[in-house]
Amino acid sequence: MGHRSPAVRHGGRVNPPFRVIFRVIPGVGSYAGIRAVGTQGAAGMRCRGRPPHGFTLIEVMITVAVIAILAAVAIPNYSRYVVRSNRAAIESFMLEVSGAQERFLVDNRAYAASLGALGMSVPAGLATRYDVTVTPGAAPPPRYSIVATPKGSQLSDTDCGTLTLTSAGAKSASGAGTDCWN
Repeated sequence: MGHRSPAVRHGGRVNPPFRVIFRVIPGVGSYAGIRAVGTQGAAGMRCRGRPPHGFTLIEVMITVAVIAILAAVAIPNYSRYVVRSNRAAIESFMLEVSGAQERFLVDNRAYAASLGALGMSVPAGLATRYDVTVTPGAAPPPRYSIVATPKGSQLSDTDCGTLTLTSAGAKSASGAGTDCWN
């Protein structure tokens, strides 16, 4: 028939889990003069309330320091990766221009003097990072060179610098890097 009351269950003694202790402040009327002083647990020990929540200043500073160290390592690596990927993209474009030049030679018995004559332009993503020029060489035999000069954020590519591709297939770079053309 249900549960017995706490008084019956504990032998007639009721022991609540905790109770709030109030103190009346003299000289103050009504409810404003009553203030909770603290709590007492079942064993009569004083409780300080619930445990503190949140982070200490030390914990926050350690977290900030770890994030700063990770950023100091990650950001330069990411920047180098972006520079290398832009260089690879412009090299691919230069090889496309080289193929278009060879097709132009078959049709016109001369190489084109500009990208516009080939019906090509530098892709929008690379136009802000490289200036690409096509320079025809003196005849005979006909020849050309394609030069990609870095600009903007790509100027940080000091390993390779300006990239050059000639009609003979010679690939060069103005920087001291040895693996500029992959």
